[in-house]
Amino acid sequence: MADDESGIGERTRRAVLGDAHVDRSNANRTDFDRDFGEFITEYAWGGIWSRPGLPRHTRRLLTIAILCAQGNEEEFTMHVKAALADGVSTDELKEVLLHTAIYAGLPRSNRAFALARKVLDEASEG
Repeated sequence: MADDESGIGERTRRAVLGDAHVDRSNANRTDFDRDFGEFITEYAWGGIWSRPGLPRHTRRLLTIAILCAQGNEEEFTMHVKAALADGVSTDELKEVLLHTAIYAGLPRSNRAFALARKVLDEASEG
């Protein structure tokens, strides 16, 4: 991995997901998946999330919509938590999920609303 891209990727990843998540994820890497983790850090975080064309806030909302459309519950939940912690409003989250329902289907958006509500409930409890 190129040092510039990995450094930018690591900083961006930490800014988006938080230090605790990144530290936990890095600590769980093994010899088997270490290269994959570095690949994601370099290309997703250093290459895409760090591009100047869209503000990070917009990228967060796009990512949530895409993960909803894919039905990727684990990544969706992780990104919703991180987005809310970084200033995405519940109204913005709601609008993204409503918008996604039209293009990705009601069942996917219905499940995403349930997952997001769980995240919101947990945040209000603790």
